[in-house]
Amino acid sequence: MPTLEAKSISVSYASVKAVHDVSFRVDEGEVVALVGSNGAGKSTILKAMMGLKQLAGGDLWWRDHSIARIPAANRVSSGIALSPEGRRLFPRMTVLDNLEVGAHTVKSVASRRRTLDLIYGLFPRVHERRSQLAGSLSGGEQQMVAIGRALMAQPKLLLLDEPSLGLAPKVIAEIARVVETLNRETGLSIVLVEQNARLALRLSHRAYVLERGEVVRTGTGQELLDDDFVRQAYLGV
Repeated sequence: MPTLEAKSISVSYASVKAVHDVSFRVDEGEVVALVGSNGAGKSTILKAMMGLKQLAGGDLWWRDHSIARIPAANRVSSGIALSPEGRRLFPRMTVLDNLEVGAHTVKSVASRRRTLDLIYGLFPRVHERRSQLAGSLSGGEQQMVAIGRALMAQPKLLLLDEPSLGLAPKVIAEIARVVETLNRETGLSIVLVEQNARLALRLSHRAYVLERGEVVRTGTGQELLDDDFVRQAYLGV
């Protein structure tokens, strides 16, 4: 049964339709990737899922009800969290303060502490730098904090928007490890938007390939890694 289902959604910027009639689903415990070139509509879809961009058509179902008209804050409370492209941390706040911003919907102090311990276990460097200003961190460290902040909301569905963008290969490998660990050990459902198509398909159970705001291919991660169209268009093979 789908945890989240997009039903023929469309999203526009003024008169320009960025996403047209896109349908997909995320089942419980799945990693689902959205891949495609710049401007394909991937990040726009995540914004629509989070309630940061209004649908021009179609519907979004979260578990057993429509969330198409529910504000973003209510979607966080219901179990959806976004780690945005560009990280968007508060640079003059400490790492710990940035993390705690993500927990504003979690009332239990003990529950917050457990989630913080989980994040520190996943990202030891975040623990080491918890008292530093977020703006003083490297790009990779900031990305870790951004993912940690989203996890502080204790989501059932985590949306990751370009988590490897601009990072060194060693840090990308660490981010990939965390995605795999979170999914395998906690059962967290994840939607991954990545320009690094090879990485995204390797991490995903299923994936959707987008071009000009439309789905042009879908299948398991491995099926799309072996697909001639995908290999030529996105994998450089």
